[in-house]
Amino acid sequence: MKFAAVLNRDGGTLRTTDLAAFSDRMRQTLETAGHSLSIEVVAGKDVVESLDSAASRRAVDVVLAGGGDGTISAAAARLMGKKKALAILPAGTMNLFARGLGIPQSLDAALKSFADGEIIAVDMATANGRPFVHQFSIGMHAKMVQLRQGMEFGSRLGKIGASAKAAWATIKNPPAMNVTLAIGKAEMTARISGIGVTNNLFGEGHLPYADNPSGGVLGIYVTVAQQRAELMKFLFNVARGKWRDNEHVEIHQADRTVLKIHSGSRKFRAVMDGELVRLERETTIEIQPGALNVLVPASIAEAKAA
Repeated sequence: MKFAAVLNRDGGTLRTTDLAAFSDRMRQTLETAGHSLSIEVVAGKDVVESLDSAASRRAVDVVLAGGGDGTISAAAARLMGKKKALAILPAGTMNLFARGLGIPQSLDAALKSFADGEIIAVDMATANGRPFVHQFSIGMHAKMVQLRQGMEFGSRLGKIGASAKAAWATIKNPPAMNVTLAIGKAEMTARISGIGVTNNLFGEGHLPYADNPSGGVLGIYVTVAQQRAELMKFLFNVARGKWRDNEHVEIHQADRTVLKIHSGSRKFRAVMDGELVRLERETTIEIQPGALNVLVPASIAEAKAA
């Protein structure tokens, strides 16, 4: 296969990686297995342009993207509905989409898995037409990301520490939003502290990622906790992957949902795949079954086929 790699030198763990040495290992691993490879190492501000170029090249079979959540989400958006496949280098903090695909969590192990990997189709989702691969969320999560952006950190551990500080600040002063959520023919109006709509349902007992990335459904998680003790219990259970033990979380699934904001939307933001975005007064979220081709370890492809 013909690979085009785009590495965001400002993204995730690549900021502290010797990218010249890593590029040499990429070439050795993939070319030894019979593949061809071009590599672009770019600044964060140039990632989208480079991904556009890689996705538009006819001769390319696989776009290999390395960086944080924003880089991976941008790459997936450009490959949605195309024959070209996405290969994900897990260089972010949690690498949740990559975990759901069964991709090894070290850069070199991921490369080795791509050498004899296979292409499968998995789902994506859209919010008012904008693609995402992991989650669209409002309320607590968005406030935590917004607070974390105002903090300084220079490493993965630093980001985790900043996230913990932002979570505590959010617990002390949680957001409250009046919303209407249409799920199928049902409609519910509630005052919530958070809603997460995910590309397939999260699995239990681990970090929040989908066990089946081609399940064909949205996971809809509505959090109504408001008191500090309730919020602490909620976050503790989320950290343990105990979604169904959360008495303050309602879990739904559907192929489409419509979220309407009745609170002043100008003071709130949404998060898509880890990035803050403008929160519209009304958002239609839909699952896009099989919309993305991804390169995964051969063992994952074989298990899916079985």
